[in-house]
Amino acid sequence: MVLAADQFVKHLTITHLPLHEVVPVLGEFFQLYYIRNSGAAFSLGSNVTWIFTIALTLVAAAIIWKAFALSSRRWAVVLGLLLGGVLGNLTDRLFREPGFAVGHVVDMISMPWMMPAIFNVADIFIVCGMIAVALLVVLGIRFDGTREKDDAAQDAVSPVGGEQEV
Repeated sequence: MVLAADQFVKHLTITHLPLHEVVPVLGEFFQLYYIRNSGAAFSLGSNVTWIFTIALTLVAAAIIWKAFALSSRRWAVVLGLLLGGVLGNLTDRLFREPGFAVGHVVDMISMPWMMPAIFNVADIFIVCGMIAVALLVVLGIRFDGTREKDDAAQDAVSPVGGEQEV
């Protein structure tokens, strides 16, 4: 759903927004600004677009590989949302101009009061997904759904060897 939403918004952007012109939605708080980004955040690495394609492919593969070992619904949702964002930008890298594996990512969301970056729906899910990953790690939630604190509490209650004295 994330991939579909991202690509739909990019389609609307390409067909309805002027390239390189600010379209105010809520003044300077929220603007639309259609650009094609050959680099990463803040257009860094514009000359090595193919590296981003390889990196996105490896990240997507790692998430898919890890998904087969998941038994935690929380991790499944978080990694699914993250995967959708990664696939959104990877789709642009693979299939948009100027060519296969060096395509430019379509960006359109601008909030100049917050930061000078222009981003897209996929970027939102990537950032939010990484924040959620960090939260799950900090909370000690493992890929199987158990918590690290539960194990520590269990170890404190159980004597060594797992047998209780009578």
